Amino acid sequence: MLLLRMLAALTVVPASSVNVLWAQDLSPRAYVITPQHSNAVTLTYSFYSGGLQLDGASPITNATGTYNVSVLTYYHGFGVFGRSANVTASLPYAVGNFQADVAGVQKQIYRSGLPDFIARGSINLRGGPSMPIQEMRKWKQNTLLGVSLKVVAPTGQYDPTRLVNWGTNRWAFRPEVGYSKRRRNLLLDAYAGAWFYTADPQYYSLPVPKRQTKEPIGSFEGHLSYNLKPRLWFSLDGNFWFGGATSLTGIANPATRQTSSRIGATASFPMGSTQSWKVSYNDGAYVRFGGNYQSISVAWQYSWLGKPK
Repeated sequence: MLLLRMLAALTVVPASSVNVLWAQDLSPRAYVITPQHSNAVTLTYSFYSGGLQLDGASPITNATGTYNVSVLTYYHGFGVFGRSANVTASLPYAVGNFQADVAGVQKQIYRSGLPDFIARGSINLRGGPSMPIQEMRKWKQNTLLGVSLKVVAPTGQYDPTRLVNWGTNRWAFRPEVGYSKRRRNLLLDAYAGAWFYTADPQYYSLPVPKRQTKEPIGSFEGHLSYNLKPRLWFSLDGNFWFGGATSLTGIANPATRQTSSRIGATASFPMGSTQSWKVSYNDGAYVRFGGNYQSISVAWQYSWLGKPK
């Protein structure tokens, strides 16, 4: 009977496979400023293949998947006390095929659904004043320093009677400091931040769901990019993160502590004055615990200037 319940648990897409993506994302030029009242809509398609992270609290092993996540993102730039600032809001949708060994028995599934909603706010502290497009055309970047806050809201699909879900059933917050330095056609970006998590009050557990907590995850990220011409650039990307051990009803599981990194590359191509394409690839460079997967993303962006009506 216990084995049957374990098999029944593997009936939706792994939540932590999505959760870990937010900790591992690679975002070159995240602190480069834009003109006042700038707007953009971005459609991103990302394909993932490889291992999944299951928080080390289940009898499931050898969990792998091939899945894709489509994300609709809106960006708006504005000024705050004379400094450049922006906000983004992202709504993802995901589908995929997954397989794993549950107590020695292989199980396969296909699922689709809504992961958690993501929002981010950023403000420049040095080197990036809020400017209209007329001034921006004459401005040259030197050194930028900014801060941001990313929030993941528990809006995704979640069922506490099942081990794995698209949603994470808890809030996540990442404050971050970002540095950007330009020298001629070279641009260096460096970020330092940390993820903080609220408790999941109903994490899957037998015979009834229990409260699970997760320690903070510290993260460092770096990018070196080269401009060929405006909006045509290429970058090398990398990150490193550590922490995130989980506890169930106050009992810690040290084996779930992460110490991992990813490397990749990104290319951006303009298409007319209002559109652009971005392609990126990344892979696990070192993964102590969690999903070791490959990812490729393609994004289309349409941008415009103007105040919201």
